[in-house]
Amino acid sequence: MGIGPAFDEIMGTSGAALVRRELTALGEWLDTTDAAELKRRQQSAEVTFRQLGITFAVYGDEDASERIIPFDIVPRVFLADEWARLSAGLEQRVQAINAFLDDIYGARRIMKDGVLPEDLIFGNPQFRPEIAGMRPPHGIWAHICGIDLVRTGPDDFFVLEDNARTPSGVSYMLENREAMLRLCPELFRQFRVAAVDSYPDRLLQTMKSVAPQGTGSNPVCVVLTPGHFNSAYYEHSFLADSMGVELVEAADLVVDDDIVWMRTIAGRVKVDVIYRRIDDDYLDPLVFRPDSMLGVPGLIAAYAAGNVALLNAPGNGIADDKAIYSYMPEIVRYYTGTEAKLPNVQTFRCRESEALKYVLEHLDELVVKLVDGSGGYGMLVGPTASRDEIERFRAALIAEPHRYIAQPTLALSTVPTLVEQGLAPRHVDFRPFVLTGSKGVQVVPGGLTRVALREGSLVVNSSQGGGTKDSFVLLDNGPAHFQVQA
Repeated sequence: MGIGPAFDEIMGTSGAALVRRELTALGEWLDTTDAAELKRRQQSAEVTFRQLGITFAVYGDEDASERIIPFDIVPRVFLADEWARLSAGLEQRVQAINAFLDDIYGARRIMKDGVLPEDLIFGNPQFRPEIAGMRPPHGIWAHICGIDLVRTGPDDFFVLEDNARTPSGVSYMLENREAMLRLCPELFRQFRVAAVDSYPDRLLQTMKSVAPQGTGSNPVCVVLTPGHFNSAYYEHSFLADSMGVELVEAADLVVDDDIVWMRTIAGRVKVDVIYRRIDDDYLDPLVFRPDSMLGVPGLIAAYAAGNVALLNAPGNGIADDKAIYSYMPEIVRYYTGTEAKLPNVQTFRCRESEALKYVLEHLDELVVKLVDGSGGYGMLVGPTASRDEIERFRAALIAEPHRYIAQPTLALSTVPTLVEQGLAPRHVDFRPFVLTGSKGVQVVPGGLTRVALREGSLVVNSSQGGGTKDSFVLLDNGPAHFQVQA
């Protein structure tokens, strides 16, 4: 079974000969720029990325240290009114996620009111009972969110999944823009594109804004990394450097009397805010995994005492769970009193008998995912799967249905992409970044567009062969702002 024709974000319906009216100038740029020149520029960007060390490690892969995420020279474009609708929906969703996390680790009203089944929370491995009753400074749990979106038509956007733990990819957003400014400056003369280079400043402002009360006007902020063997280490280093704060590992920090200190050559310095890129399991061996060499003993005690802010807060992983995702329309309605502005993809909870029956009967039509899976692993794409793959998933679903959800196979939108044969449509998704501090929510005007480079593939993850594109958010709408300059 196929997934039907895809909407192309530049060409309209896939295969159409006419460029969307608002994007005429971009179509003309593609028509008048020689394919060999586009390829030369794209290769130049990738050489720069490799020289900068922007690599992505795939664990267990011997070539991991040599791999970069492929970059595509053709930008993706969001019109101003499209972005305004997306921003409103993203802000609403992140506010609901923060309210949800504050509730389940506190009063648990949503369960008492019967909106969510208790076992979905208490039986979830990402729920951290160790921090129940704790409250982060200023009551903010998800300071940095990456909300993955897909598009199926001109006005049809859906949330694919939520990332409230340690969402990655923002360094690629920034480096992709830097490459486009250098290699395709004519596009920025033609189009009024929102800048993204303020992200490090916005992030630092967010960190400072959630420092514990009484910290003072200049709180000490750091980025905590598990080390250079981590697949996203470049991003950790990049962000620390861009913000002008220290990049630290566990050995650089010590907790004394519930206060976090950083060891420096000039002596100990009190730390107020930590942007941690370490999963909960490894964060503090006194509370979570006792064998962790990556965490800081006593960190959670300091956090519980209100002496340090952790971004994102411990326990956020449950908001990423795909079974919880299936309840997000109800969660948004419960905490905001309004319907979700950004809808979910239709989701079947395999833990429910009727849903499981339907999924087992339609495996060749559906996408099946582990509720705690990520990176494109543990997933079945029914229309492109072999009979053996389908039967393996059938057995897994019957054995442990609670571990899976299923969704229709969407005809994800496409964007022209430079491949060996020239320009061709490839499916894309999108990860915008949303920052929440004590002064409110900010939606960064851009994001990470991921592209499935294999023809027909719907899997965009870099670990599965995907690439990235720059994402243009236009400051105003209309064809008048798409004039090709003479």
